[in-house]
Amino acid sequence: MDISRPDLLQKKRRKRLIYAVISGATLLVTTIVIARLKPAAPSVDKNLVWIDTVKRGSMVRQVRGIGTLVPEEIRWIAARTQGRVDRIILRPGAAVTPDSVILVLANPTVQQAALDAESELRSAEAEFITFKVQLERGVLDAESGLATAKSAFETNRLQAEVNEDLFKDGLVSALELRRSKVAAEDATSRYEIEKKRYAFTQDSLAPQLAVKQAAVDRASAQAKLRRDDADALNVRASMNGVLQELPVEVGAQVQPGANVARVVDPTRLKAEVRIAETQARDIQIEQPATIDTRNGVIAGRVARIDPSVQNGTVTVDIRLEGELPKGARPALSVDGTIELERLENIIYVGRPASGQERSSVKLFKLSDDVYAQRISVQLGRSSVNTIEIIGGLQPGDRVILSDMSQWDSAERIKLN
Repeated sequence: MDISRPDLLQKKRRKRLIYAVISGATLLVTTIVIARLKPAAPSVDKNLVWIDTVKRGSMVRQVRGIGTLVPEEIRWIAARTQGRVDRIILRPGAAVTPDSVILVLANPTVQQAALDAESELRSAEAEFITFKVQLERGVLDAESGLATAKSAFETNRLQAEVNEDLFKDGLVSALELRRSKVAAEDATSRYEIEKKRYAFTQDSLAPQLAVKQAAVDRASAQAKLRRDDADALNVRASMNGVLQELPVEVGAQVQPGANVARVVDPTRLKAEVRIAETQARDIQIEQPATIDTRNGVIAGRVARIDPSVQNGTVTVDIRLEGELPKGARPALSVDGTIELERLENIIYVGRPASGQERSSVKLFKLSDDVYAQRISVQLGRSSVNTIEIIGGLQPGDRVILSDMSQWDSAERIKLN
């Protein structure tokens, strides 16, 4: 039969309690140690991130934008008179000179008005000639009367002198002497009157002709206006260049002042570059720039800055100073780069994927070839591909510039 042993049972219970306490303490210590351990750093493929080295030296600040080449001289050709498009002589792309006829308008009313104005001009010119002949005849009549009066004056004056001498010798009576003197005085008066009449006729010739000449001038100006209107039915380019646009077709009715053609000079181009409004504040007139046409690079300078913002961009006109490469033509897409300034003896690095100038960003700085630690970096002035470092990094430091937003929760990463 079994014999009860209380002391042995008590020992077993005590031993189990000790083992339980030891196991609980071990579990507690393990939990605390594990909790205090840093989480394992996430792994990142080194070949998939962009790593750059912080440098000290010169940095050229630039801004870049896309744009197009546009002609410096653009001329819209407007219809001078109302008309219907009768013929189209040239199509877009054709080279033109000032006398090149682009299209022909038809308007019988304008053509008839030109003929009527020419007829009125000829009538006014004929009337002027007739009136001039009449005035000249009057001048000749006055001149003839003056000559007759002068002859009578001289004859009567001489007769009076002769009679006076004969009267002294008693050969002529006093009555005859008196008659000769009266005749001489009458001839003198007539002579003076004829001189005044002749002078008046000459002086009045020019004013009377001026009145008629003014009528001729008015008719001539009206005729020229109507001729120009009729000639304007042949729409000409009025400049050397290329016909770029023709917004009308045969049979279309156009009104005075309506644009019927657009002509540009393809040899004089400028670049219109659109710069983000946040980057355009430091752009100044005459700053150097380069234009990449993808078939060559052209040097230029800033010529104009649009005062308004459209769709978040500012339009900047670049005056081209170099020779245009082959294939350069209006509306060609280009890339423009404007040089703002050159910064000397500064710390800089490649521009990170996130972070604007004069801001603070978090970047991963490589501590060795395996691990990178997240640090805070203060950024300064920026360029297209580089940015100034104000604080947080020193020359020689290596940082990851790629977009690391998916590892925002990690303070350290491991590069494989």
